[in-house]
Amino acid sequence: MKNSYKRVDAHLSSLGYCTRSEAKLFLKKNLVRIDGVRVLDPTKKAYHTQITVENEPLDAETITILMNKPSGVICSHDDAGELIYALLPLRYQGRNPKISTVGRLDIDTTGAILLTDDGDLNHRLTSPKSTVSKIYEATLATPLRGDEAEIFASGKLMLNGEKKPLLPAKMEMLLPTKVRLEICEGKYHQVKRMFGAVGNKVIALHRVNFDVYSVEELAFGEFMIIAI
Repeated sequence: MKNSYKRVDAHLSSLGYCTRSEAKLFLKKNLVRIDGVRVLDPTKKAYHTQITVENEPLDAETITILMNKPSGVICSHDDAGELIYALLPLRYQGRNPKISTVGRLDIDTTGAILLTDDGDLNHRLTSPKSTVSKIYEATLATPLRGDEAEIFASGKLMLNGEKKPLLPAKMEMLLPTKVRLEICEGKYHQVKRMFGAVGNKVIALHRVNFDVYSVEELAFGEFMIIAI
């Protein structure tokens, strides 16, 4: 666990409470303490764990969030349209380094997505070597033909443009046009391309789990802080 020692204005600005130029005014308007003693000097140095704001500890120095992404929201900092980060509190939006999604979900795909400002964690979870489990529920345009589960589990399915076959995936039929699919890699549009390869089309896609983290108890747009 990090416990940085630096100026109060650096703590506050990196965690999105205010900018460094706003820190002096922030200290006047808010009760900021170091070891219980109020501080008004933004250049005062302290450890992260020594500081409170309005009698609450500072937000964690790194943060990881599980969100149930709604449809129509874009996993990007730059694209036009409604961005996923707008669903976070303003303070989280002001953190430096920025909070970023761990991978992406398409604009029309809903469900479990992680967001973090921990660059090492993000890299580890999105690395091609990562085998983190993701569970999806997919609604299909046409009924299953019957051999999809065997093909997906074979470890031999090759997608167009890929140099290696997909790792084995587990598929469970929920309805003739609805399945639950568990994959352990994250290739571009993977689930949609998998069903395209067996002559079907995904018309709705929801990610239920990312690793052990489920969004079944979160409404669309809701999130929770997690430890990972």
